[in-house]
Amino acid sequence: MTEDATSIEHPGALAGSGSGLGIRGSRALIGDLWQGLKYLIKQPFYSLYLRRLRAKSHLWKHPNHLGVIMDGNRRFARQAGFVSALAGHRLGADKLHEVLRWCHDSEIPVVTVWCFSMENFQRSAHEVEDLLGLFEDKTREMANGGQIHEHQIRVRFIGRLELLPESLRHEIDRVEEATRDYDRLQLNIAMAYGGREEIADAFRRHISQRVATGEPIDDVLSSLDANSINPHLYTSGQPEPDLILRTSGEVRLSGFLLWQSAHSEFYFSDANWPAFREIDFLRALRAYDDRQRRFGR
Repeated sequence: MTEDATSIEHPGALAGSGSGLGIRGSRALIGDLWQGLKYLIKQPFYSLYLRRLRAKSHLWKHPNHLGVIMDGNRRFARQAGFVSALAGHRLGADKLHEVLRWCHDSEIPVVTVWCFSMENFQRSAHEVEDLLGLFEDKTREMANGGQIHEHQIRVRFIGRLELLPESLRHEIDRVEEATRDYDRLQLNIAMAYGGREEIADAFRRHISQRVATGEPIDDVLSSLDANSINPHLYTSGQPEPDLILRTSGEVRLSGFLLWQSAHSEFYFSDANWPAFREIDFLRALRAYDDRQRRFGR
């Protein structure tokens, strides 16, 4: 979802066994076996390292709002040898549940994830249709029960939702209504989202609202400032993101929360989203704890 990028260090990334994989050559199979062997050798050390990070993490300052660009699903699928990129997206959707559990355990109250950008509409019609169908299935699952209700997570979708299929919008309405009274964790899901579009929409709403009251347009424009726009952002009323995390090794925002991220800290992980581990998550929190935030001062 969003765009794509690099590494695999996870047993689920191993190819060469299981259904849905393409035909692989002997050299690729040997490479997969070698990667599996390295993983088995490293695993005890990873377990020890994870326990140490967990023990220390309670002493760190944690972000009040975490933004996540869930990148690398297609590359993960390609590197793992899956025939369809949709397999990577399905694993990415499952990974979100895992990461939300980590956020819940770390008492992070607001999480915004980006799963589908405005640019993603330009992908092949087949891939877009598959993705939107997957989103509809997963949104229906959220509305019907499971982790969202267990942890009392309030779900909101942000973006130009009017561009989505009616059946998907119906499921979005259902999960937002079903979770509107929850307050343990706020989950914003950015879908059909673009940062520039959000800013344009906010300006448009502000100007239209003021003009509708009969205020002259010259007065509206002369009084326009940054504070005028904040109430009209998709995330209005929520804290700005303290930390923005992007997976897959790509070092760019690609338009994510452009307005809100003026003073955010950034962390870029090499792991593709489906292979993102709790160790990677805790490293991001540790890096955030090490930062000295000055907010431009």
